Amino acid sequence: MDNTTALPISIRSLTKKYGDLFALKAVDLEIRSGEFLTLLGPSGSGKTTLLMAIAGFNHPDSGSIRFGDAEMVLTPPHKRDVGMVFQSYALFPHMSVAENVGFPLKLRGMAVTERKARVEEALDTVQLSGLGKRGIDQLSGGQRQRVALARAFVFRPRILLMDEPLSALDKKLREQMQIELKHIHRQLGVTTVYVTHDQREALTMSDRIAVINHGELAQVDTPEAIYNKPANEFVADFIGESTMLQLTQDSAGRLTFGDSVVASEAPDPSHKDWSLVIRPERLRVLAKDASAGDRHVIFSGTVTDAVFQGETAFALVKLTGGSTLVVRFGTGAVSEGSRLEAGQSVSVGLIRDDLILIPSDSAQ
Repeated sequence: MDNTTALPISIRSLTKKYGDLFALKAVDLEIRSGEFLTLLGPSGSGKTTLLMAIAGFNHPDSGSIRFGDAEMVLTPPHKRDVGMVFQSYALFPHMSVAENVGFPLKLRGMAVTERKARVEEALDTVQLSGLGKRGIDQLSGGQRQRVALARAFVFRPRILLMDEPLSALDKKLREQMQIELKHIHRQLGVTTVYVTHDQREALTMSDRIAVINHGELAQVDTPEAIYNKPANEFVADFIGESTMLQLTQDSAGRLTFGDSVVASEAPDPSHKDWSLVIRPERLRVLAKDASAGDRHVIFSGTVTDAVFQGETAFALVKLTGGSTLVVRFGTGAVSEGSRLEAGQSVSVGLIRDDLILIPSDSAQ
C-alpha cells in the first residue's frame, strides 16, 4: 500500500462522560498521515474510549474527529474506511484463513478473482503464504494475530486501529510480534493508532506516544523524548523504571539532595518545588574514594538487596536520608555491580547529562 492513501486524524476538544465521570476531557490530538501513534495509559485512563471514538463505536458528547478534511463524528463505523484489530482477534471459527481475510472484500462485493489475489497478497505480507486453507483452530496464537491483521488491511483502509492485539500472547512471542508489526506498518504506510498499557511495547513500536491519564493527555512525543524528558511526574513514573527524589532549593537557588548539589539553579524559576527522576540503568557504582565533581551527582548508602534476573541484575540502595535507589546493571564477569551484596556500603553516581528534573507540583 502506498502511504499517499494514508490520512491524518485531527481530534479537537473531544469529550465523553459517563455520568459525572470524564472518560475523555477536551482531548486535542493531531495524528500525522502514515505515522504509528500509540495511546498509552493505565486501565481506565481513556485510551480505549478514544480509540473507539475514532472507530465510531462510541459517540463523544462534544468535539470533532476529522479524517483529512472530512468530519467523522456522525459517520457510522462501516463508512469510515477504517481497519480494526481487536484484542480478541474476533475471527470466524467456521471459516478458513483465506475466508476470514477475504470477508471484508466479500462484504464490499469484490469479484472472486480479484478477492483471491488481494487475500494472497495480504497473507504474503503477514508471512502466512500457503496457509489460506487452514482452519482457525489449526493456528498458533501468533498466526491468528497475523490473520486478524491481514483482514484489517486487506481492503486497503486509510486508517488502521489496534486495541491491545498482542496482550494474549506470551512474552517472547509478543516481543517478536512487536518487531513484525513495526515492519508491516512500514510496508503499508497506513496511519496507525495502537492502544496498549505496556510501556515497553509503546517505546518499541511507536513513532510517537500519547500518554493518557484520567481522560487527558499527559504528554505526546517521540519515545525518546517521553523517556528522557517526561513532562510531569505521572509520565516519569509510568514510563519505565524510575526513582523520584524530592529536591530542596537553598538560599543560593541551587537544587540539592542531602549534601549533594544536583543543579546550580532551577530549570524554570516559576516552579519552586522540583524532583529528580533517576533511571536505574543510568546509575554507576563508583570507587570508594570517589568525590563529588562536575561530572557526577553522588549518592551514598547501603545495599539492602541484590537480585539476579538473567541478562541484568539490580540492587536496592538505601540512602542516608531514608530514600531507596534502584541500580540496574549488566551481569557480565566484569560488571561493576556484579559483586554487590546486602549490607555493603556503596556510592553510586549519576552523570549530570542524565539529570531529569520535574516540577513536583505537576504530578497528575
